[in-house]
Amino acid sequence: MTSAIVVDDDYDTVEVFTEFLKLRDIEVLGKAYNGQDGVKLFQDTKPDIVFSDIWMPEFDGFYLLNSLKEANSQTKVIMVTADLTQETDQKLKESNADAVIFKPFKINHVMECIEKVMNKSMIATEIINNTVESKRI
Repeated sequence: MTSAIVVDDDYDTVEVFTEFLKLRDIEVLGKAYNGQDGVKLFQDTKPDIVFSDIWMPEFDGFYLLNSLKEANSQTKVIMVTADLTQETDQKLKESNADAVIFKPFKINHVMECIEKVMNKSMIATEIINNTVESKRI
């Protein structure tokens, strides 16, 4: 069974996303509400995948993404955001996010993304917003 943690500053988003994952047999090992707590939670639980929002107060998703990738470049981090700006897209690519899921998300697209990331497809960035587009390295 695939395991995950969910990191987002919005409590309702965390709860809904967690329930979606559990319904699809993804074991949610924990929840955090900022990037710093997400890093600690990852260290404590060692999940297969981290789902993180980008924009959170104090320590954002880029803090989490960069911290985890710096410690181990093989850590699977999927960013979940509503931010569609080119600047954010560029920062995500530079930070080596394994995938990006844009809100509002559909659970079938989330599951496709998990499958591709877990199967270690050579995905640089995957953008999911009602369709799937992959960019291969």
